[in-house]
Amino acid sequence: MIENRLSTELAAIETTGLTRRRHMLESPCGRTVTVDGKNLLNFASNDYLGLAGNAEIAQAMANGALQWGAGSGASHLVSGHLAPHEALEKEITAFTGFPRALTFSTGYMANLAVTPTLAGRGDAVFADKLNHASLIDAMLLAKANGADVQRYAHNDMAALEKMLAASSAPTKIIVSDAVFSMDGDLAPLPPLFALAEQYDAWLVIDDAHGFGVLGPHGKGSLAHFNLPASPRILLMGTLGKAAGVGGAFVAGSETAIEYLLQKGRSYIFTTAQPPAIACALSKSLQLIRDGDALRANLIARIGQLRDGLAVSSLKLLPSITAIQPLIVGENEATVALSKALWERCLWVPAIRPPTVPKDTARLRISVSAAHTASDIDQLITALKELA
Repeated sequence: MIENRLSTELAAIETTGLTRRRHMLESPCGRTVTVDGKNLLNFASNDYLGLAGNAEIAQAMANGALQWGAGSGASHLVSGHLAPHEALEKEITAFTGFPRALTFSTGYMANLAVTPTLAGRGDAVFADKLNHASLIDAMLLAKANGADVQRYAHNDMAALEKMLAASSAPTKIIVSDAVFSMDGDLAPLPPLFALAEQYDAWLVIDDAHGFGVLGPHGKGSLAHFNLPASPRILLMGTLGKAAGVGGAFVAGSETAIEYLLQKGRSYIFTTAQPPAIACALSKSLQLIRDGDALRANLIARIGQLRDGLAVSSLKLLPSITAIQPLIVGENEATVALSKALWERCLWVPAIRPPTVPKDTARLRISVSAAHTASDIDQLITALKELA
């Protein structure tokens, strides 16, 4: 039968303990959630500032829908670019310091627009081995276009420099996450930028997990490292994590953004987001800009978690970000620990291969500004007892 191969592969996934299953939330995303009928403390979301359930943002979305309707009706380049989209892009440029920005429906689509559009036949792409799946898929599309694609060991600047020095490609593109989504560590952005300058390369940065959290006023990883809004940088930021809503943007020079608008397939050939989303994001940007108290609480809760587990046998990976991975190793043991926490009303997801390398299955603890000191204490106590 036509489905035999699929059934065989699904059975193999089940046997190796790698089956993915969805949980259904019966409440809005927030510090506490009702999931599959159970009330849980939520350490599973990317809602780093606790804005996903923010009433002001929800009201801005509702008002936007009443004024602008439910949908955009077409792609941006046909008839779907409404005034709220234009306003949001201008607000993003002012916030990030870049001259121009494009908005996208998802971060995945934004990443698919950048690298394959810049890299053609004979060009070269240099990508960190731990980049997000969307960056990997963008790299594969660039390869299909005829680009030479090379991957360097995670954050290994010496290896990257050797690759750059050996390349004679007319266009070179360095691609990296800013905050790595499964390890929580930061890319060495100043050395990356220095190499891009030295070898006249584009630097494409995915700041999905830094935007809104790092840097002055939450401007992101570039601001965290005090790097300029250089014409050679293209910055992707998602708007469904710390921003609490959905979508993404790419910011860069006037020329680079115009080029993406003209040639980026995942921008050109997709319907624009509902204008109400843009209205909600305008409010979200304001809250991020004024959110120093939220970020201060987030930093305090991260420190509390790390200090609380420092004297235990459970070791977190080095991370200053809201992503705090606890390596367990074996798939079954990781799932068992996650289930045991679930029974204690703590939702901490088990992350297994192929999302992470073999034998590095982990709990991915996501800390939020919405968490209280009591929440973190409850998690620390449970982890120590289950260890």
